[in-house]
Amino acid sequence: MTDQPEASRRTTFVEPEIYYSRLATVHAATGALITDPAGRVLIVKPNYRPHWLVPGGMVDDGERPDVACARELKEELGLDLQIGRLLVVDWAPAYGSRSRPIIYFLFDGGTPHTLHLALQHDELDDYAFVAPVEAAARLSSTVAARVPAALAARASGTTIYLPTIAQE
Repeated sequence: MTDQPEASRRTTFVEPEIYYSRLATVHAATGALITDPAGRVLIVKPNYRPHWLVPGGMVDDGERPDVACARELKEELGLDLQIGRLLVVDWAPAYGSRSRPIIYFLFDGGTPHTLHLALQHDELDDYAFVAPVEAAARLSSTVAARVPAALAARASGTTIYLPTIAQE
């Protein structure tokens, strides 16, 4: 304990605008685990990457991740699904041209009995329902870990934090 008054112990005061502008920032992305009644996982093939992805996309400025997920599914696949609970949170460091880390939210998109997909060809070349093992083979190594984690989180009723160590 010091005898100095509290005000004199403070060395500097930083205005909130300055303080917040100096904090670390991240990109945010979202996706949905959608399975068919046979347990196969929906994946999509973007035309701007060599590997497949879980359907979803980037979160817009000020947008909640669950709302972004629903928006991306509607835009890219024509799906109007109820977004379920959060299954996986993933974090990956900055890599290559991505100058900031990315935080990824994977939600439960459910197991609809019928889906009428309308592929947005501006961004996606294809989609497929595949066994979880096959999904892992088509996804990048960092994304592939999200599928079994999401399936485990769905089955156990938990949310899994899955920080990515390897780079894409």
